[in-house]
Amino acid sequence: MFAVPRTRHRHVDVDGVRVFYRESVPDEGGGDVPVMLLLHGFPSASHQFRRLIDVLGARYRLIAPDYPGFGHTEAPTGFIYTFDNLAHVTEGFVERLGLTRFVMYVFDFGAPVGFRLAARHPERIAGLVVQNGNAYEEGLSAGARAFVALRPDVEGDEDRVRTLLTQEATRAQYEGGTADPTLVAPDGWTLDQHFLDLPGRKEAQVALAFDYHTNVERYPTWQAWLRRHRPPALIVWGRDDPFFPEPGAHAYLRDLPDAELHVLDTGHFALEDRLPEIAPLIAAFLDRIWK
Repeated sequence: MFAVPRTRHRHVDVDGVRVFYRESVPDEGGGDVPVMLLLHGFPSASHQFRRLIDVLGARYRLIAPDYPGFGHTEAPTGFIYTFDNLAHVTEGFVERLGLTRFVMYVFDFGAPVGFRLAARHPERIAGLVVQNGNAYEEGLSAGARAFVALRPDVEGDEDRVRTLLTQEATRAQYEGGTADPTLVAPDGWTLDQHFLDLPGRKEAQVALAFDYHTNVERYPTWQAWLRRHRPPALIVWGRDDPFFPEPGAHAYLRDLPDAELHVLDTGHFALEDRLPEIAPLIAAFLDRIWK
């Protein structure tokens, strides 16, 4: 029989932000079922994890929220879009759901959001799944370094950010670096662009782009956290990511020498075309480290 999970789709209020999330309902009733918090990247939302939830959600409790400015989450007028505030809302979301221990999947923007959470509450982190979620200088490509250097008071920099918010750029993030683009469904970038084109969403992304340098400035702090706490870690990386190249994956081994590392022939959104390889790795990791 096929094990297909039920997935609930709900909202919860966190300080005036109406946070949307998806949550699988494992087949096992009660018990100590592994919990994994799925933190999405730019320019996507929790929908990027739909297929992963369908594959693993019958065995594990998988929870994927949308940040303010993304997906179905609704932020009030005047919300200030910084990574600190995204982490604050996500932390409130975790507390509203009563999550006291979980494995954290961090991808792209999910890394700076997730590492802020981990630094505040290390006792909650049972392990890390890192998929193209950077925390090291050598994990920044030349293009990423140029992005980090953008500033709101420099003429032309906002226009440079906005070139990343077009459908052409969104599609390129999905297909770039993939060995076979036909394995990448168009639904992801189409839905991402729908949300990007909603009123106020591009302004939110511009604000976050100009705040991105605060993440790079915290890399030493997060690396120190990794060395101190040594969480079990599974690192899965698309080697042809145009933003976060392969050296960023290997850099984790300096601070987490026992981490399990897999580098795959794909790009940034590795789940899109490499789910058959990645899902079993995650399942084995959760089974191994949870208890």
